[in-house]
Amino acid sequence: MQKFRDVLSRWDGGDLSMMEAGELLGMSERQFRRYRDRYEEAGEEGLRDRRLGKLSTRRVPAEAIEEMLELYRNRYLGWNVKHFHEHLIRDHDFSWGYTFIKTQLHAAGLVKRAKRRGAHRRKRERKPCEGMMLHQDGSRHAWLAGQPELDLIVTMDDATSKLYSAFLVAEEGTASSFQGLMETFTVRGLPSSLYTDRGSHYFVTLKAGEAVDKADAGRAGAAATGNRAYPGLFA
Repeated sequence: MQKFRDVLSRWDGGDLSMMEAGELLGMSERQFRRYRDRYEEAGEEGLRDRRLGKLSTRRVPAEAIEEMLELYRNRYLGWNVKHFHEHLIRDHDFSWGYTFIKTQLHAAGLVKRAKRRGAHRRKRERKPCEGMMLHQDGSRHAWLAGQPELDLIVTMDDATSKLYSAFLVAEEGTASSFQGLMETFTVRGLPSSLYTDRGSHYFVTLKAGEAVDKADAGRAGAAATGNRAYPGLFA
C-alpha cells in the first residue's frame, strides 16, 4: 500500500506517466487507472481484497533487472533508451517492454528524465480538413552548395502537409512572411486559421519566453492574434 501511495504521488506530481506508474507496480496502465479511481473514491478500504500487493505472475525477477542494469552500466552507458532496448531484445534475449526498461533506468539514476514539454510543445491532432489551418515557418540552413546560409520560408496546410509556398531569402522577416501568405491567399483564398511561432515579425513579446502582448498584435499578428486567426475558408 505504501508503494502504491508513493507511485500515485509521483504520478500526481507529473514525474511518472500512467504507463510508467503501472510498470512500477507490476500492472497495466488500465489497471493502475482503476486502482487510482478506487483509492480516490474510498481510500485504502477501496483497495482491500483486491490484487494490490500480490505478486504478479508476470513480475520480472530482481536478478534479471540487476543484470539489465549492469549491462547498461558496463557496456551501454550513455546510450538512449530506445537503442538500448533494441539491443537487449536482439543480442541479450530480453523481452520486456520499452517503458519498463526506461522506468528501471530512471529509478537507478542511469538515465535522466526528459523535461516535460510545455502545453504549446505537446503533440496535437492535425486538423481534419484542408484549409482549416496554415502553418508558416522559416528554417535556416546552407540549402545551396557553396552558398551562405539562407532562410527557407514555407507555408503549408496542417491537415495534408501540402506546400502552398516555399522560397529562399537572406533573412526571415515581415516581408517574407507576407510574401508567403500572399502567394497562398491569391491562389487558394483565405484559410480558417494560421499557426506561426512567436517571432517578432509576427507578434510583440515584451519579455523573452513570456506570452505575446495582446494589446499590440504586431505585424502579421494583427491578422493572427494568439497564433490563431484569419477568418474565412479556402475557396
